Amino acid sequence: MADDRAKSPRGFAAMKGERQREIARKGGESVPDEKRSFARNPDLAAAAGRKGGQNVPDEKRSFSQNRDLAAAAGRKGGQSVPDAKRSFSQNRELAAAAGRKGGQAAHGGRDRDRADDGADRDRAAP
Repeated sequence: MADDRAKSPRGFAAMKGERQREIARKGGESVPDEKRSFARNPDLAAAAGRKGGQNVPDEKRSFSQNRDLAAAAGRKGGQSVPDAKRSFSQNRELAAAAGRKGGQAAHGGRDRDRADDGADRDRAAP
């Protein structure tokens, strides 16, 4: 015979959010910097992310299957950050620098804004 009464949260779930975060923070701090392989090796982190993504069947990749869902999630994530902490919307120079850095990474370090004749495109960006 099943118990139909609602169970009250116990243990970690019953703790206040502040206490949960305190415990989680201690777990992260317990790993020494030299053992944090993803923080020290971005290539390893990227490979692990790709491997994890490849293990998800196509039919379960909701964002790649549903662009509207992905867009809604992105908007929701952006809205969860208070205006005062939205550094790119508060600091246009910071946003521009990040955009340039991302563009350089995406184009192999080449500066795409150089002369139209292409002579300068093979030169690495400063």
